[in-house]
Amino acid sequence: MPDMFEHLAHPLLRQRVRDLASGAEGELMAVVREEVRRVCGDPEYARIAYIRMASGRELPTSVRNIEAV
Repeated sequence: MPDMFEHLAHPLLRQRVRDLASGAEGELMAVVREEVRRVCGDPEYARIAYIRMASGRELPTSVRNIEAV
């Protein structure tokens, strides 16, 4: 059985980014390919970015929502 998620390379890893959806800023800690649901037994995946904010909390968002600051 394959993993439910896998870490992906991204050019902005460990750099300061902004989440366009929320306006939050922080350091891009990881980009992960996660299984989000199964349709007729076949998995669907999403690329999720994890941004660590100044508070230390991490915010998950779509990779399409991030930009360099």
